[in-house]
Amino acid sequence: MIENAMILAAGLGTRMRPLTKDIPKPLVKVHQKSLIDYKLDAARKSGIKNIVVNVHYLADQMEEHLNDIDGIDITISDERDLLLDSGGGILNALNHFDNKPFLVMNSDTFWIDDTPDSLLQLFDKWDSATMDILLALANKNQAVGFHGSGDFFMKNDGCLSWRGKNKAAPYAFAGDYILHPRIFHDMQEGPFSSLMLFDRAMTKDRLHGVNLEGTWLDVGTPDSLIKAEQAIALLNT
Repeated sequence: MIENAMILAAGLGTRMRPLTKDIPKPLVKVHQKSLIDYKLDAARKSGIKNIVVNVHYLADQMEEHLNDIDGIDITISDERDLLLDSGGGILNALNHFDNKPFLVMNSDTFWIDDTPDSLLQLFDKWDSATMDILLALANKNQAVGFHGSGDFFMKNDGCLSWRGKNKAAPYAFAGDYILHPRIFHDMQEGPFSSLMLFDRAMTKDRLHGVNLEGTWLDVGTPDSLIKAEQAIALLNT
């Protein structure tokens, strides 16, 4: 069972400008609810006990918001002095996870679940013996606000490969994944992307994926925020 998680919430939110001029992107509201609160609710619902949240841009606002959250233990990983990017931010907080697999969540995507719950689908597929990273994936028919060409191909055993030079791939990375701390072996502290971790796992056939059920919302820009609002309103009618 996965009991710990990290929410990546330190980014500058440049693609969401001008909405992020005065507030950090995780506090931008979709359907009257902050983006990070969708992630906190999903984590709580799936049985997560402890969450680390990294902060950098307008960090005081993030800390004030997180201080008011009940029902889950939240630890702040402070990156005010240096923004560490996704991979470096996780490595900086690694001592909070007791060398056990944990969930990583991006704060600008979330699922509107069908049944079963999206994170429980991810947890059910995790296998420490064969995987170093397990990514949540969405296909284009599930996606709202996503305009890319897909990221991955998936083999029958769940192993992933990049789209590469292909014009399109069937699966998009949906922002959440389970990661084993061993993937950081010999890596140096400092800023780097989590894509380096994906590549490291892929070379050993230990990067796997699962296509989750439900509707996936990618809320990275003002335009995609509008589409997310419309999708939630439609599903609530």
